[in-house]
Amino acid sequence: MSPWFTWLTPAIPLLLPWLVRDGSGMGQATVCSRWDRSVGLDDRGLFQEGEVVIGGLIPFHNLPPAPDLSFSQPPDLQACVNFQEEPLQWAHALVFAVDEINRNPFLLPGVQLGYRILDSCNQHPWSLRGALSLVSGGNIRCETTEIYNLKSQPSSDCPVPLVIGDASSTQTIILARTLGPLSVPVISYQASCGCLSDKQEFPNFFRTIPSDVYQALTMARLTWLLGWTWVGAIAVDNDYGRLAIQVFEEEIRGTGVCLAFFETLNRANLVRDVKRAADTVQASTARVILVFLWYTDMGALLLELGRRNVTDRQFLASEAWSTSGQLLRNPALFNVAQGVVGVAIRSAPIPGFEAHLRNVLLKELWETVFGCSPGAAHGHGTSPHPRLASCSGAETLEGIQSPFTDTSQLRITYNVYLAVYSAAHALHSLLSCPQRDSPNWGSSFTCSLPYNISPAELLQHLNQVNFTTPLGEPFYFRGADVPAVYDLVNWQATPQGLLKLVTVGRVDGSNLLINQSAIQWNTGSNMVPVSVCSDSCPPGTRVARKKGEPVCCFDCISCAEGEVSNTTGSLQCDRCPLEFWSNSHRTACIPRQLEFLSFNDVMGVTLTTVAVCGAVATVAVFMFFVYHRHTPLVRANNSELSFLLLLSLKLCFLCSLVFIGRPSVWACRIRQAAFGVIFVLCLYCLLVKTIVVLAAFRSARPGAGQLMRCFGPVQQRGSVFLFTSVQVIICAVWLSTSPPLPYRDLGLKGSKVILECEVGSVVGFSLLLGYIGLLASLCLLLAFLARKLPDNFNEAKLITFSMLIFCAVWISFVPAYISSPGKYADAVEIFAILASSFGLLLCIFAPKCYIILLRPERNTKKHMMSK
Repeated sequence: MSPWFTWLTPAIPLLLPWLVRDGSGMGQATVCSRWDRSVGLDDRGLFQEGEVVIGGLIPFHNLPPAPDLSFSQPPDLQACVNFQEEPLQWAHALVFAVDEINRNPFLLPGVQLGYRILDSCNQHPWSLRGALSLVSGGNIRCETTEIYNLKSQPSSDCPVPLVIGDASSTQTIILARTLGPLSVPVISYQASCGCLSDKQEFPNFFRTIPSDVYQALTMARLTWLLGWTWVGAIAVDNDYGRLAIQVFEEEIRGTGVCLAFFETLNRANLVRDVKRAADTVQASTARVILVFLWYTDMGALLLELGRRNVTDRQFLASEAWSTSGQLLRNPALFNVAQGVVGVAIRSAPIPGFEAHLRNVLLKELWETVFGCSPGAAHGHGTSPHPRLASCSGAETLEGIQSPFTDTSQLRITYNVYLAVYSAAHALHSLLSCPQRDSPNWGSSFTCSLPYNISPAELLQHLNQVNFTTPLGEPFYFRGADVPAVYDLVNWQATPQGLLKLVTVGRVDGSNLLINQSAIQWNTGSNMVPVSVCSDSCPPGTRVARKKGEPVCCFDCISCAEGEVSNTTGSLQCDRCPLEFWSNSHRTACIPRQLEFLSFNDVMGVTLTTVAVCGAVATVAVFMFFVYHRHTPLVRANNSELSFLLLLSLKLCFLCSLVFIGRPSVWACRIRQAAFGVIFVLCLYCLLVKTIVVLAAFRSARPGAGQLMRCFGPVQQRGSVFLFTSVQVIICAVWLSTSPPLPYRDLGLKGSKVILECEVGSVVGFSLLLGYIGLLASLCLLLAFLARKLPDNFNEAKLITFSMLIFCAVWISFVPAYISSPGKYADAVEIFAILASSFGLLLCIFAPKCYIILLRPERNTKKHMMSK
């Protein structure tokens, strides 16, 4: 026994129940084939003696034995059940690789490799018991020769220097930790858990399959590339599944992809967990399901979903089941499994391997393929299935299509093949000694001999492995891993109603290439299925997160006025520039419409019509008075002032038209100045007429006659000009210092730009209105005082009524003007001008026209002067 095995001594008492008969019961199938050397598969597993023996752990069966209630056999002698053909192919990849290496004169020349492959049963206890059986060397014979000029050594127990296995990540973790203190290398062909990349924790571990980290990263990139933002996840309840989902979640964080649910399946409670997972899948709105399961567990889940007629889910498969022939050939899974897209271990050919497989005759394989037992025909005892008839001996695998003989997609099989070659190159490096040709080599060599290989030294050489494979590809380890290379595969329907595996892409490191047009989805079409929690928000809307929900579940809210979003799924809306506004769909910014009181809109047309009618009415009255200018009523109280008043009223009506139309620099200046000057002219005419009435009816008082002589027609005309000039001066100063100018108001009417006249100097505008108000108030006061003078036609009464209307209109104008936006402010000012003008016209001149037309008898001086 080698010195390194003494490390196991403290553990032997604890492990003794598992080491009874050195792993017996771990593969009960017997061999019935022809081998050139001592090769067999018996209660010690599949084996071949050699000078250096490689250990292997393969899950030929995937279920533990049923409890023996009769207690007819010890528990450790009960064989595992549910034989699998694909793992048997993996084992023969090891056998084939060893045969190739033994025939290769340049690799391990003169050293005969052997192997011992045990059934790990896909269970922790069986896997660990097999590994301990291999490293203990029980029942493994080593042959030594005189090739090194040494005397032939007798065959003895031969501990294996390394173990190739196991398939499961969890079982491999147990093996690596158990064999780590012994420095026994463990090379796995399928353990892809990312945790095993940690060389500090697993210094003796290597693998020929990429880490699950790269697989999970590839799946995350696929979901993002294909637009799937709402995906479910189902994983096996061990390190392989949990860590893969953890990496997937970390990669999708911040990309808008969310997990709708996460279910785990435990093989110990598979039936219960499958039903729970199927309930979740059936109830979820996620249409894409990410699955990290062993193919047998996935088969159970697919059967349950098929039984429930849940056939509208798109599965994203991990490498553990994406290429499973057992699932592809099962017609019961056709409807539910069609369209599966998966990440697969890259496929590579092994020349000559198919011919090797078709020459194999194995008891359980024969019973599975041909339905007969070869035991009696070949003298290998009784069959474990006594009801099966004995084989005739003429059966052959030539022409038989089975998972065992199918070499079209060598994936895990090729990983096993590479594992054997990496071990062989490490052994070659370890056993190659440059001093061998020296005469004194036998006494001074420092290299290992085949029968005395140190696992610790072999471990060092494995870390440095770098060779070219038989296919001409470079092979090396990056720590414990190999460079990540995957195939992307798709399960497509055939006309025969079966599923076939089609390669649709490839992943090499960070490069992902996929032919989407070649993919057949679960719907049977080439249209990528949709899996979202909430449909992407269309342009014109933004995403509104739902409180307590994943980021993929949201509401779509329309952008506010003046904001736009022109992309799908916008998180926020963008504000339009000042001169622009959002269109009706909130998808683009368009130039704002100019808004002003136009001659074309309804309000402008209405006000224009009223103003023109007022001006026409004033002209008509003016012409009427001209025609009757010699009548006492027209001549009374200075007819010149009456005509001047009518002229100013006409201008009042016409000046309102200046407020309509597109504001310009000159329009803004003219409108307020014209309004102010014309209204002062109109009001002062009324004021003079009121003063004249008061003076005329008080002429009998002492000094009144002198007042009338001093305020004759000339003085009246002069005072009108003088007081009107005051307003002209105010307007001139205002317009020369801070005149009104066109102004674009961008903040009131949303999509419209209000074009208006800014008053410029508020003081100037206030003085203009204040002067008009002063004259109006003075005129109202004097007219009110003269309202009860004793005559049949007291014009002061008419002036009083007209000024009451005037003051009421303009007092209401101030708050209305201030509170009215845009063109409505201009409309309010026009309305005030027109209303006050009509008030003056009607109150002062309508009664006179009435008397002249309908009551001519009152149009006499005698009647007018009578009390």
